[in-house]
Amino acid sequence: MPLSISKTAIAIRLTTAGTAFVLGVCASMAASADQPEGSAWGLGVGAVSSQQPYEDIDRDSEVLPLIYFENQYLRVFGPTAEIKLPGLEISDTQQLDFSLVGEYDFSGYDDDDARILEGMSDRKGGFWAGAKVQWRNDLADVSAEWLGDVSGNSKGQRFTLGLERSWRIGEHIMLTPRLAAIWQDEKYIDYYFGVRENEARIDRAAYDGKSGINTEFGVRGNYMFDDHHSVFLDLKATSLANEIKDSPLVDQSSENSVLFGYLYRF
Repeated sequence: MPLSISKTAIAIRLTTAGTAFVLGVCASMAASADQPEGSAWGLGVGAVSSQQPYEDIDRDSEVLPLIYFENQYLRVFGPTAEIKLPGLEISDTQQLDFSLVGEYDFSGYDDDDARILEGMSDRKGGFWAGAKVQWRNDLADVSAEWLGDVSGNSKGQRFTLGLERSWRIGEHIMLTPRLAAIWQDEKYIDYYFGVRENEARIDRAAYDGKSGINTEFGVRGNYMFDDHHSVFLDLKATSLANEIKDSPLVDQSSENSVLFGYLYRF
Protein backbone atom coordinates (compact mmCIF):
# COMPACT_ATOMS: atom_id res chain seq x y z
CA MET A 1 0.00 0.00 0.00
CA PRO A 2 -2.52 7.38 2.97
CA LEU A 3 -0.73 15.55 6.78
CA SER A 4 -1.51 19.13 6.95
CA ILE A 5 -1.23 20.32 3.35
CA SER A 6 -2.87 22.70 0.95
CA LYS A 7 -5.33 21.85 -1.80
CA THR A 8 -2.56 22.38 -4.34
CA ALA A 9 -0.35 19.86 -2.58
CA ILE A 10 -3.11 17.23 -2.52
CA ALA A 11 -2.55 16.57 -6.21
CA ILE A 12 0.97 15.29 -5.60
CA ARG A 13 0.89 13.88 -2.09
CA LEU A 14 0.83 10.18 -1.19
CA THR A 15 -2.45 9.16 0.43
CA THR A 16 -2.59 6.61 3.22
CA ALA A 17 -4.06 4.10 0.83
CA GLY A 18 -1.43 4.86 -1.81
CA THR A 19 1.28 4.45 0.79
CA ALA A 20 0.00 1.04 1.79
CA PHE A 21 -0.14 -0.02 -1.84
CA VAL A 22 3.43 1.07 -2.46
CA LEU A 23 4.54 -1.09 0.44
CA GLY A 24 2.56 -4.11 -0.67
CA VAL A 25 3.48 -3.86 -4.34
CA CYS A 26 7.19 -3.47 -3.72
CA ALA A 27 7.17 -6.36 -1.27
CA SER A 28 5.30 -8.44 -3.82
CA MET A 29 7.81 -7.53 -6.52
CA ALA A 30 10.61 -8.64 -4.24
CA ALA A 31 8.91 -11.96 -3.67
CA SER A 32 8.26 -12.57 -7.36
CA ALA A 33 11.92 -12.66 -8.37
CA ASP A 34 15.06 -14.27 -6.98
CA GLN A 35 16.95 -11.95 -4.66
CA PRO A 36 20.59 -11.26 -5.56
CA GLU A 37 23.52 -11.78 -3.23
CA GLY A 38 24.08 -8.03 -2.96
CA SER A 39 21.56 -5.23 -3.28
CA ALA A 40 18.36 -4.94 -5.33
CA TRP A 41 17.00 -1.65 -6.66
CA GLY A 42 13.71 -0.75 -8.24
CA LEU A 43 12.18 2.45 -9.62
CA GLY A 44 8.77 3.02 -11.11
CA VAL A 45 5.62 5.06 -11.26
CA GLY A 46 2.05 4.39 -10.21
CA ALA A 47 -1.39 5.96 -10.53
CA VAL A 48 -3.57 5.66 -7.43
CA SER A 49 -7.21 6.50 -6.86
CA SER A 50 -8.59 6.39 -3.32
CA GLN A 51 -11.76 7.30 -1.45
CA GLN A 52 -11.66 8.39 2.19
CA PRO A 53 -14.79 7.97 4.36
CA TYR A 54 -15.28 11.63 5.33
CA GLU A 55 -18.63 13.07 4.29
CA ASP A 56 -18.65 14.59 0.78
CA ILE A 57 -14.86 14.42 0.42
CA ASP A 58 -13.75 14.08 -3.19
CA ARG A 59 -12.07 10.96 -4.50
CA ASP A 60 -8.32 11.55 -4.64
CA SER A 61 -6.44 10.50 -7.81
CA GLU A 62 -2.74 11.11 -8.33
CA VAL A 63 0.53 9.89 -9.80
CA LEU A 64 3.27 8.84 -7.41
CA PRO A 65 6.84 7.50 -7.61
CA LEU A 66 7.77 4.00 -6.52
CA ILE A 67 11.16 3.41 -4.92
CA TYR A 68 12.48 0.04 -3.76
CA PHE A 69 15.81 -1.01 -2.24
CA GLU A 70 16.78 -4.20 -0.45
CA ASN A 71 19.88 -5.98 0.77
CA GLN A 72 20.68 -8.47 3.52
CA TYR A 73 20.12 -5.97 6.33
CA LEU A 74 17.72 -3.32 5.05
CA ARG A 75 14.55 -3.00 3.02
CA VAL A 76 13.22 0.39 1.90
CA PHE A 77 10.01 0.78 -0.08
CA GLY A 78 7.96 3.92 -0.37
CA PRO A 79 7.94 5.78 2.95
CA THR A 80 8.81 2.64 4.96
CA ALA A 81 12.15 1.22 6.06
CA GLU A 82 12.72 -2.16 7.71
CA ILE A 83 15.87 -3.19 9.55
CA LYS A 84 16.11 -6.97 9.25
CA LEU A 85 16.85 -8.89 12.42
CA PRO A 86 18.12 -12.49 12.64
CA GLY A 87 15.34 -14.91 11.74
CA LEU A 88 14.47 -18.39 12.92
CA GLU A 89 14.29 -21.38 10.55
CA ILE A 90 11.66 -23.76 11.93
CA SER A 91 11.89 -26.35 9.14
CA ASP A 92 12.64 -26.61 5.44
CA THR A 93 9.28 -24.99 4.68
CA GLN A 94 8.77 -22.66 7.64
CA GLN A 95 10.65 -19.70 9.03
CA LEU A 96 10.11 -16.63 11.19
CA ASP A 97 11.39 -13.25 10.03
CA PHE A 98 11.79 -10.33 12.46
CA SER A 99 12.33 -6.65 11.71
CA LEU A 100 12.22 -3.16 13.14
CA VAL A 101 9.95 -0.88 11.13
CA GLY A 102 9.77 2.88 10.59
CA GLU A 103 7.32 4.58 8.26
CA TYR A 104 5.67 7.91 7.54
CA ASP A 105 1.88 7.85 7.75
CA PHE A 106 0.21 10.40 5.46
CA SER A 107 -3.14 10.30 7.25
CA GLY A 108 -4.78 13.61 7.99
CA TYR A 109 -6.76 16.43 6.46
CA ASP A 110 -7.10 20.20 6.11
CA ASP A 111 -10.32 21.89 7.13
CA ASP A 112 -11.00 22.84 3.49
CA ASP A 113 -10.84 19.27 2.19
CA ALA A 114 -14.61 18.84 2.67
CA ARG A 115 -17.55 20.87 3.98
CA ILE A 116 -17.95 18.66 7.06
CA LEU A 117 -14.35 19.48 8.03
CA GLU A 118 -14.75 23.27 7.87
CA GLY A 119 -13.71 24.83 11.16
CA MET A 120 -11.90 21.69 12.32
CA SER A 121 -8.27 21.90 13.40
CA ASP A 122 -6.01 20.31 10.80
CA ARG A 123 -5.02 16.72 11.51
CA LYS A 124 -1.43 15.81 10.62
CA GLY A 125 0.29 12.60 9.62
CA GLY A 126 3.39 11.46 11.45
CA PHE A 127 6.34 9.13 11.74
CA TRP A 128 5.56 5.68 13.13
CA ALA A 129 7.95 3.02 14.43
CA GLY A 130 7.66 -0.47 15.83
CA ALA A 131 8.34 -4.13 15.15
CA LYS A 132 7.12 -6.85 12.80
CA VAL A 133 7.24 -10.64 12.74
CA GLN A 134 6.33 -12.76 9.72
CA TRP A 135 5.73 -16.52 9.65
CA ARG A 136 6.44 -17.91 6.20
CA ASN A 137 5.09 -21.38 5.41
CA ASP A 138 3.70 -23.47 2.57
CA LEU A 139 0.08 -22.45 3.20
CA ALA A 140 0.30 -18.68 3.64
CA ASP A 141 2.40 -15.85 5.04
CA VAL A 142 1.15 -14.65 8.41
CA SER A 143 2.39 -11.34 9.81
CA ALA A 144 1.94 -9.33 12.99
CA GLU A 145 3.03 -5.69 13.24
CA TRP A 146 2.84 -3.13 16.04
CA LEU A 147 3.48 0.56 15.36
CA GLY A 148 3.32 3.68 17.52
CA ASP A 149 3.17 7.34 16.50
CA VAL A 150 6.58 8.56 17.64
CA SER A 151 6.01 12.00 16.09
CA GLY A 152 3.44 12.67 18.81
CA ASN A 153 0.67 14.05 16.58
CA SER A 154 -2.00 11.45 17.24
CA LYS A 155 0.01 9.68 20.01
CA GLY A 156 -1.76 6.57 18.73
CA GLN A 157 -0.90 2.92 18.28
CA ARG A 158 -2.02 0.28 15.84
CA PHE A 159 -1.62 -3.47 15.55
CA THR A 160 -2.05 -5.36 12.28
CA LEU A 161 -2.55 -9.11 11.88
CA GLY A 162 -2.28 -10.08 8.22
CA LEU A 163 -2.62 -13.16 6.04
CA GLU A 164 -1.67 -13.48 2.37
CA ARG A 165 -0.89 -16.15 -0.18
CA SER A 166 0.81 -15.79 -3.57
CA TRP A 167 0.09 -17.94 -6.59
CA ARG A 168 2.28 -17.96 -9.70
CA ILE A 169 0.34 -18.50 -12.92
CA GLY A 170 2.66 -19.54 -15.71
CA GLU A 171 6.00 -17.76 -16.02
CA HIS A 172 4.81 -14.16 -15.85
CA ILE A 173 1.79 -13.69 -13.59
CA MET A 174 1.57 -13.64 -9.80
CA LEU A 175 -1.64 -13.11 -7.81
CA THR A 176 -1.59 -12.30 -4.09
CA PRO A 177 -4.89 -12.01 -2.22
CA ARG A 178 -4.67 -10.75 1.36
CA LEU A 179 -6.75 -10.24 4.47
CA ALA A 180 -5.87 -8.14 7.50
CA ALA A 181 -7.38 -7.05 10.81
CA ILE A 182 -6.12 -3.62 11.91
CA TRP A 183 -6.66 -2.53 15.52
CA GLN A 184 -6.36 1.21 16.14
CA ASP A 185 -6.35 2.59 19.66
CA GLU A 186 -8.67 5.33 20.94
CA LYS A 187 -6.05 8.06 20.58
CA TYR A 188 -5.63 7.31 16.86
CA ILE A 189 -9.36 7.15 16.11
CA ASP A 190 -10.15 10.16 18.28
CA TYR A 191 -7.46 12.25 16.57
CA TYR A 192 -8.59 11.53 12.99
CA PHE A 193 -12.33 10.97 13.48
CA GLY A 194 -13.17 12.67 16.76
CA VAL A 195 -14.75 16.11 17.14
CA ARG A 196 -13.57 18.30 20.01
CA GLU A 197 -15.98 20.41 22.04
CA ASN A 198 -14.71 23.63 20.44
CA GLU A 199 -15.17 22.09 16.94
CA ALA A 200 -18.81 21.05 17.45
CA ARG A 201 -21.64 22.75 15.58
CA ILE A 202 -25.31 22.05 14.78
CA ASP A 203 -24.56 19.44 12.10
CA ARG A 204 -21.36 18.13 13.76
CA ALA A 205 -21.75 16.97 17.34
CA ALA A 206 -18.78 16.51 19.65
CA TYR A 207 -17.44 12.97 19.42
CA ASP A 208 -14.84 11.05 21.42
CA GLY A 209 -13.29 8.25 19.38
CA LYS A 210 -12.77 4.80 20.88
CA SER A 211 -10.50 1.96 19.78
CA GLY A 212 -11.73 -0.27 16.98
CA ILE A 213 -10.78 -2.88 14.38
CA ASN A 214 -10.86 -2.36 10.61
CA THR A 215 -10.97 -5.31 8.22
CA GLU A 216 -9.00 -5.03 5.00
CA PHE A 217 -9.43 -7.14 1.85
CA GLY A 218 -7.13 -6.82 -1.12
CA VAL A 219 -5.52 -8.48 -4.11
CA ARG A 220 -2.36 -7.68 -6.06
CA GLY A 221 -1.64 -8.84 -9.57
CA ASN A 222 1.87 -8.63 -11.05
CA TYR A 223 2.89 -9.29 -14.63
CA MET A 224 6.65 -9.80 -15.01
CA PHE A 225 7.76 -9.25 -18.62
CA ASP A 226 11.28 -10.31 -17.62
CA ASP A 227 13.66 -9.92 -14.67
CA HIS A 228 13.56 -6.12 -14.99
CA HIS A 229 10.17 -4.92 -16.28
CA SER A 230 6.81 -5.48 -14.62
CA VAL A 231 3.36 -3.93 -14.29
CA PHE A 232 0.92 -4.39 -11.43
CA LEU A 233 -2.64 -3.77 -10.31
CA ASP A 234 -3.63 -3.57 -6.64
CA LEU A 235 -7.21 -3.40 -5.38
CA LYS A 236 -8.09 -2.79 -1.72
CA ALA A 237 -11.28 -2.30 0.29
CA THR A 238 -11.45 -1.63 4.02
CA SER A 239 -14.51 -2.22 6.17
CA LEU A 240 -14.36 0.42 8.91
CA ALA A 241 -14.80 -0.17 12.61
CA ASN A 242 -18.09 0.93 14.18
CA GLU A 243 -16.11 3.43 16.23
CA ILE A 244 -15.14 5.18 12.97
CA LYS A 245 -18.54 4.83 11.26
CA ASP A 246 -20.21 6.44 14.29
CA SER A 247 -18.17 9.63 13.82
CA PRO A 248 -20.22 12.63 12.62
CA LEU A 249 -17.43 13.29 10.11
CA VAL A 250 -18.04 9.98 8.33
CA ASP A 251 -20.85 8.97 5.99
CA GLN A 252 -19.44 5.73 4.57
CA SER A 253 -18.88 2.29 6.06
CA SER A 254 -15.79 1.55 4.00
CA GLU A 255 -12.95 3.07 2.00
CA ASN A 256 -11.25 1.75 -1.12
CA SER A 257 -8.25 2.26 -3.36
CA VAL A 258 -6.92 1.19 -6.74
CA LEU A 259 -3.29 1.36 -7.84
CA PHE A 260 -1.86 0.63 -11.27
CA GLY A 261 1.80 1.04 -12.11
CA TYR A 262 5.12 0.02 -13.57
CA LEU A 263 8.36 -1.02 -11.83
CA TYR A 264 11.86 -1.44 -13.23
CA ARG A 265 14.23 -3.65 -11.27
CA PHE A 266 17.94 -2.98 -11.86
